[in-house]
Amino acid sequence: MCAGKMHADEVDHDVSLMRRLLAAQFPQWADLPVEPVHSAGTDNAIYRLGDDMAVRLPRILGATGDVEKEHRWLPRLAPLLPLAIPVPLAKGMPAEGYPWHWSVYRWLEGETATIERIADPNQAAMELGQFVGALQRIDPAGGPLPGAHNSFRGGPLARRDAETRTAIAALRGTLDPDTVTTAWEAALQAPAWEGPAVWLHGDLHATNMLAHHGRLSAVIDFGGLGVGDPACDLMVAWTYFSAETRDVFRAALPVDHATWMRGRGWALSFGLIALPYYQNTNPVLAGIARYAIDEALTDHEQG
Repeated sequence: MCAGKMHADEVDHDVSLMRRLLAAQFPQWADLPVEPVHSAGTDNAIYRLGDDMAVRLPRILGATGDVEKEHRWLPRLAPLLPLAIPVPLAKGMPAEGYPWHWSVYRWLEGETATIERIADPNQAAMELGQFVGALQRIDPAGGPLPGAHNSFRGGPLARRDAETRTAIAALRGTLDPDTVTTAWEAALQAPAWEGPAVWLHGDLHATNMLAHHGRLSAVIDFGGLGVGDPACDLMVAWTYFSAETRDVFRAALPVDHATWMRGRGWALSFGLIALPYYQNTNPVLAGIARYAIDEALTDHEQG
């Protein structure tokens, strides 16, 4: 759960707003119970609508493009993937003082897939590897290229260099800057991706996955969806898995050494940038960021 607002430009929302939006635009659902869903998500507020639906309201302007993207692509991707993903049911309009489009989705059963909720982490590693592999095999024609809409996830790792080095400087006193810089520069030296662009989720970590009855059951929050370098989706190997399960995840994928090294760089960069930004507002995501940094550094040091 996050504490208060996480972004300076975050808009206000509450159950009353949600009820007014539903009454005006989807009266067939206006009498259903509406409850806020507390999560560590950063871009969208979530409300449960009745037993079978969820509503996502973008919190910030930067997340508003996700609505159209998810409505266009998720119904096409869902039948081709081995784990459940959100399926949009309806698109809401700006109204009642709320400035942006918003979405109604089918509810997916499960809880945040912390590793403690997984009965067999090796099985989860294999199944998530199969999910990423299946996503990569889907025809990427027409898919959104890396850009502002997904924080350039799937673009060249070097594009994150300036922001990552700024984060390293901000964490001086928390982390050894020389050690972190060495690991980051090693990732930058990995050959760039020269293959065809593939589909990627763009933001794989525990808060964007669900577990049900001890097994990984769904992958959610496709705001980072796009087509590009597959290394971006490999960062889950360090944001989520241990050294042992990381090997299982890797074995389930067609991945070369350079892509794996870039994936570790993505995990390190993600952790370094997220930690100072969220450490006071979102302890769950800050914890994931710190875990990613520690795992990436240890893996680098062990060769």
